[in-house]
Amino acid sequence: MRRIGEKVLEGEKITFGEAKKLLDADRIDIVDLMAVANRVRHNFIGDKVDLCSLLNAKSGRCSEDCKFCAQSARYKGECETYPLLEVEEIVRAAKRVESNGGQRFCIISSGKRLEGKDFEKVVEAANRIRQETKLHLDCSLGIITEDQAKALRNAGVERYNHNLETAPSFFEKICTTHSFSERLETLHHLKFNGFSLCSGGIIGLGETPEQWLELVFLLRDLEVDCIPVNILNPRPGTPLENMIPPPPLEILKIIAIMRLIVPQTHIKVAGGREVNLRDLQATAFLAGATGIIIGGYLTTKGRSQEDDFQMLKDLELSWEEER
Repeated sequence: MRRIGEKVLEGEKITFGEAKKLLDADRIDIVDLMAVANRVRHNFIGDKVDLCSLLNAKSGRCSEDCKFCAQSARYKGECETYPLLEVEEIVRAAKRVESNGGQRFCIISSGKRLEGKDFEKVVEAANRIRQETKLHLDCSLGIITEDQAKALRNAGVERYNHNLETAPSFFEKICTTHSFSERLETLHHLKFNGFSLCSGGIIGLGETPEQWLELVFLLRDLEVDCIPVNILNPRPGTPLENMIPPPPLEILKIIAIMRLIVPQTHIKVAGGREVNLRDLQATAFLAGATGIIIGGYLTTKGRSQEDDFQMLKDLELSWEEER
């Protein structure tokens, strides 16, 4: 594993076969693997981390059948349901994030896509946030057209999140109402229009470890800038409510291997961090992670921002406070 680490530090790409061998790391070897990944993280990215706060601007009643999601109208999952917030509410939420020390703000809506007046509201809100705050602005509005991508970019949206969720070979097992290729097409629209690309997935949907690597290698080929790593937090009423998530050391091993595959890409530990990593949350950064979601998620709560800020200080990591 140290040989693979040296290869990455010398600027070479590791192969799928090399990454697959690292999956065999046992409980003792994981510590060595994390040390190698941490060195790679420090060499290519340094000690600055990327923090992002989410706004669930439209919740529930989603037409899609993603088996992990409480927002799907097809299941009996419990989540708050409401239409798209008004522009002023979105702007106020952004200003609260900024006043609490946040640096990046992401507007998220439920559903396959956002259209018509709802989309226009988000564009207006984005323009306001750009003018009235110093926040970096992200959006996650589902599948979008090239014209919509242009409109968001012109409004000041820097980064767009559109998760592929899982490997192409496993996607139909978790979603049948839209195709993997539709998600890929959106990423191509975004890249063409100059967005920073944010795309990742969820560990623990029933995929094999090799299938998770399949996703990560695809994301490397797509040259995404940020990979959110969600860990399944099974939601009551969804088809995956009885799925058992992977244990903390397995999650840390996956993060460390990811760092060796994508040495210069931000790896952001997202949904499921608190409930699945528990007392080992801080260790994710020593395994190669370079970002977290702060302040809560879409249908579940996170822990306090103060606790996360203290964790980062204890790790002697810094975060950008001004543009």
